[in-house]
Order: sequence, then structure tokens, then C-alpha cells
Amino acid sequence: MTRATIEAYYAAFNRGDTDAMLDTLHDEFAHNVNEGATRLGKEAFADFCRHMSETYKEELTDMVVFSNEDGTRGAAEFVVNGTYLKTDPGLPEAHGQKYVLPAGGFFSLKDGKITRVTTYYNLQDWIRQVSA
Repeated sequence: MTRATIEAYYAAFNRGDTDAMLDTLHDEFAHNVNEGATRLGKEAFADFCRHMSETYKEELTDMVVFSNEDGTRGAAEFVVNGTYLKTDPGLPEAHGQKYVLPAGGFFSLKDGKITRVTTYYNLQDWIRQVSA
């Protein structure tokens, strides 16, 4: 169940289906991003997804999902294949740069729903790629 929930979350991401991503989330949801403050709740996460879809076009590939035996924790490793569409404040100027970035996500789950996602990637590698 844990792996299926995480796989459904990322499949929805790849389809650009924010509503389906929200369906995998518990009401007590926290989103910890690589750089920045924790976003609490589904509404804050939906706002984040809207911003991301305007600013970046990304597809995740080479997905490997792991979970613990009791189904309360999981992780995923993947490659982000992206295009930088619109300048994100505080980051380099966007002009359609392509990037390929290894990344990972860590999850907590309760009642078959995701209560926490923590995402990690190398921001300096991304900056180097879009600044080249």
C-alpha cells in the first residue's frame, strides 16, 4: 500500500495532475522542500504546485520506490528531467534551459495517506546547469 501510494503521487506529478496528487495526501500534511520553509496543509501544497507548473516543466524518470514493513515510511529516488520556463525569484533568469538532476523524496504515511514529503536535490548543481 505504501509503495502504491507513493507511486500514485509521482504518476500524478508526471501527468501534471495536482488534484490526483492531493488525493494521496492526508489532511495532516507537511511538505518539506530542499530550500525553504515547510508548507503545512493541502492548500499550501496546491499553491506550491501551481507555482511549480508555471515555472518548471518536469518529468521524473528512473523511479525506484522503497517502503518499510509497517507502511508508515517510504522513499523514492529518481531523475528530474526539466525545462526552466519562468524566472523563479532569487534564482537565475529563465529562458527555456534544460536540466537533468538526481533527486529523492522521503515520506511518512498514516491511514494509507501521505502525511509528509521531504524532497532533496542539489540546488547548486541545478543552478550550474541553468546558468551554463
